[in-house]
Amino acid sequence: MSLRRRLYAYLIVAHLLFLAITVLLFRSQPALMLGLEAAVLLSLALGIGLIRRALEPLGYTRHFHDLLQDQHYAARLQTSGDAELNELVQLFNTMLGALYQERLQIGEQQGFLDRLLEATPSAVIVFDFDGRISLLNASAQALPGLQDAKGKKLADCPPTELLTQLDALPLGDSQLLADADGRRYRGQRGQFYDRGFARHFLLVEELTEELESSEKATYEKLIRVLAHEVNNTVAATGSVLDSLLYYRSQLAERDSEDFSTAIHAVQRRNASLGEFIERFTRVVKMPAPEPRPNAVRDIMDDILYLYREQCRSRGIRIAWERCDEVPAIAMDRHLMEQALLNVVKNAMEAAEAGHGEDKRIAFVLAREEGRVRLSVTDSGNLLGEVPARQLFTPFFTTKKGGQGIGLLFVREVLNRHGFHYRLAATGTGATSFDIWF
Repeated sequence: MSLRRRLYAYLIVAHLLFLAITVLLFRSQPALMLGLEAAVLLSLALGIGLIRRALEPLGYTRHFHDLLQDQHYAARLQTSGDAELNELVQLFNTMLGALYQERLQIGEQQGFLDRLLEATPSAVIVFDFDGRISLLNASAQALPGLQDAKGKKLADCPPTELLTQLDALPLGDSQLLADADGRRYRGQRGQFYDRGFARHFLLVEELTEELESSEKATYEKLIRVLAHEVNNTVAATGSVLDSLLYYRSQLAERDSEDFSTAIHAVQRRNASLGEFIERFTRVVKMPAPEPRPNAVRDIMDDILYLYREQCRSRGIRIAWERCDEVPAIAMDRHLMEQALLNVVKNAMEAAEAGHGEDKRIAFVLAREEGRVRLSVTDSGNLLGEVPARQLFTPFFTTKKGGQGIGLLFVREVLNRHGFHYRLAATGTGATSFDIWF
């Protein structure tokens, strides 16, 4: 039973009792009885009126509760003729106005945050209380394995090397991560509180271009310093060695021959050192590309004919595996030829060093989703245990006696042309260098 009904019941029962008492006066004092009954009825009417006035704020409170429940913060309660009740109405209306302004401000902030999340180049992944992904911005959806990840846990998404590292990232920690293609990221896990409970989020920022630019500036400076010092030394010693040869005739015949042999050996070593430095300076002094339409197949055919005899003498089969008709592609032919020569030369050395009996190099030129893919695949499979992020690191090499400059040169050529590339083990006992034009 509601408070209103209980008050009315109490008032009626009490006044009925008073009326019953007044009936006892009917025989002895009828006039007094009639007066008392009139007083009781008047009291009943006055009590009902006072109850209505006393309970009227509860009606406003109920309306206020309904407005809050429906989130109608822009609505207002109407005033009445009672000054005291108007104070309560004014208080409720002030609260509704404050809630409306706060909600409007939160909505504007949420809209700004949504636009900021979509515009930021960093990937943002927000989890719910159960660790499932509740929010992904555009950059996060572009990460491999996260296209349809909303509502899933990271462990339930298609497994990739990057997602595995992100899932294991400790709270409050920031680490450098890398995916299977060698792209590098900075990952950070944090938390915020929602309704008193902690929720986690991940920030993933790609650093590939930034780190490559920093590495490039570092090794360019190093190469320039080395080239300057070595070239000055080689030039000076070369001049001295040439001068020393003039004294050969002043020596005995036997001593003259030994003297000449020693001088020529040092000159050859000087020349070799100069060529060694020149291979490094080629990367630093690489000219800007001059793109012109070129047929990729013609370039690869020239390389195929160039290496055919060398491959045959080493027991390596080199041939086209697939060659689609593709349009001419804008590129600097000279730079691309040099880069592709490095790729095929590495493939030939890898196939020769491989342990399998079937040594081969296959070329593939294919149309794929509006792009053209060129692949050079070798059977050597020497990169199966090498992390992808190390392959294009300056001066890193898997070959005994290698200098780590070949792939660095290839990377520079492809980056200057804006071509995407990947060097990785295929998982079927081979290694493939893929270039997308």
